[in-house]
Amino acid sequence: MKQKPDLSFWNLWNLSFGFFGVQIAYALQSANISRIFRTLGADPHSLSFFWILPPLMGILVQPIVGTLSDRTWTRFGRRIPYLFIGAAVAVAVMCLLPNAGSLGMAVGAALIFGLIALMLLDTSINMAMQPFKMLVGDMVNERQKAKAYSIQSFLCNAGSVVGFLFPFVFTAIGLSNVAPEGVVPDSVIWSFYIGAAILILCVLYTTAKVKEWPPKEYEEYNGKSGESGKPGISGESGKPGKSGESEKSSESANWFTLLKNAPSTFWKVGLVQFFCWAGMLYMWTYVVDAVSETVWGTIDPTTDAYQEAANWTGVLYAIQAMGSVAWAALLPRFTNTKMAYSVSLILGGIGFLLIPFCADKYLQILPFLLIGCGWAAMLAMPFTFVTNALQGYGHMGAYLGLFNGTICLPQIVAAVCGGSILSLVGSHQSTMMTVAGISFIIGSACVFFIRGER
Repeated sequence: MKQKPDLSFWNLWNLSFGFFGVQIAYALQSANISRIFRTLGADPHSLSFFWILPPLMGILVQPIVGTLSDRTWTRFGRRIPYLFIGAAVAVAVMCLLPNAGSLGMAVGAALIFGLIALMLLDTSINMAMQPFKMLVGDMVNERQKAKAYSIQSFLCNAGSVVGFLFPFVFTAIGLSNVAPEGVVPDSVIWSFYIGAAILILCVLYTTAKVKEWPPKEYEEYNGKSGESGKPGISGESGKPGKSGESEKSSESANWFTLLKNAPSTFWKVGLVQFFCWAGMLYMWTYVVDAVSETVWGTIDPTTDAYQEAANWTGVLYAIQAMGSVAWAALLPRFTNTKMAYSVSLILGGIGFLLIPFCADKYLQILPFLLIGCGWAAMLAMPFTFVTNALQGYGHMGAYLGLFNGTICLPQIVAAVCGGSILSLVGSHQSTMMTVAGISFIIGSACVFFIRGER
């Protein structure tokens, strides 16, 4: 295989810029879904079930997008068509979801409408998100991958800051943060509208600036036939073969075969992912109620205090994202990558453990800064380990789509168990932050199971 050329900073930036808009949409979803469904009338003990849909759609959609895009060649590229279609659908659904309570439906009907909209939104966000990871795997050499994923992490966190702050900012400039019972406030509705507009503009920028390699050139750099989608795996061992061997490999490889042949690093990083993403699911599900309960002393979504707490939680999310950006800049200074990964997760775990003890809203800034350290490592390091281990295996898109299962499955398991765990810890949403912190610390210990590149 030919060595992939070094790319300029701006070429690396353009590969991932659309991720900024996608992440605004994702931030609006993650920060406001519990708020929206609680406003529509959902019970806290059933709240985690609404969070099954996002990871479920991810685990279904991303491997399909990865596999299909491995075999797609158009004049627009192989990954970009999926990116554009996903973004277009997301824009439409973002204009529908926050209006679930404004259509005159009963509580049950409004919740069902919201669920369907959420399913479509997360399907489209996942469809738009996965191509950015695959573009880096396709076009960036091993030496620059850490830098490329760091840029992606920066754009991810920058988009998150914008999305998280929207309801707070729109309330500050005069949009109503309260609404009739069962109706989502205008501050949230307009946040989704503006986020949708930014998303489509950012994706249009990437599609205009990025030119994917044609099939022949792609094969020269990746050792894989762009037309047939043959895997770069030879023999039963699953070890990467030479380019000649790749041409003789099987005509197709189903997902079970790819998982069987996956390098050990794929599974060991996946174990770390399990505990980290379970913890994040509990944060997204319960943190609005946890902050409202700890600082404002209420979990009643019909009160002004609860809606104020929800806005402030968006600010805390933004602080977490800014802390993540700062910590991501420090991560390359660690000489031991695994130590950097583990320390980051420990700091994140400590942040979760502190949330129930910070009764002043400004004190909540500290735990969210610490959570940002863990989040920075979660965004950048797993894909660095895994894409390096997959070098020469072929089917990069399919493998990264399957690796997304290590993000989605933990969230599905955590969502299914959420209500039961909430009952076990005394039905206090703030205590769920302790559960998330313990999960992160377990994940930090699992980092040391990772050995070498494969």
